[in-house]
Amino acid sequence: MKLNAGIITDKIQETKEFYLNILDFGLSFENDFYLLLHTPNQSSEISFLKPNHPSQKPIFQPLFNGKGLYLTIEVENVDEVYEQIKNKNVDIEIEIRDEPWGDRHFAIVDPNGIGIDIVTYTKPEE
Repeated sequence: MKLNAGIITDKIQETKEFYLNILDFGLSFENDFYLLLHTPNQSSEISFLKPNHPSQKPIFQPLFNGKGLYLTIEVENVDEVYEQIKNKNVDIEIEIRDEPWGDRHFAIVDPNGIGIDIVTYTKPEE
């Protein structure tokens, strides 16, 4: 089984530029109403769909309201990714830090208002 999360947005172009240029995702597929992107190692994908597209059934038409969703991207070296993203002048929503439950992470927000937690898992504090 494989999971591909999909977000319905009217910001397809801004979203494409953000994920390709800021997070180094790759383009798997796109047409005039749909965008499918993959992580740099191609292990995961995420899709974006324009709202109210006539080719889609009503369940896949409402625009995402920008709340109640976050993504976690696990990386090998969160400090390195943090520096790369800061150098691209992206606003950091949560500065890099260690959590007692075993995360070293920071967070940014995509053009759709989705929080993106970028993390390297560490050992929890004793």
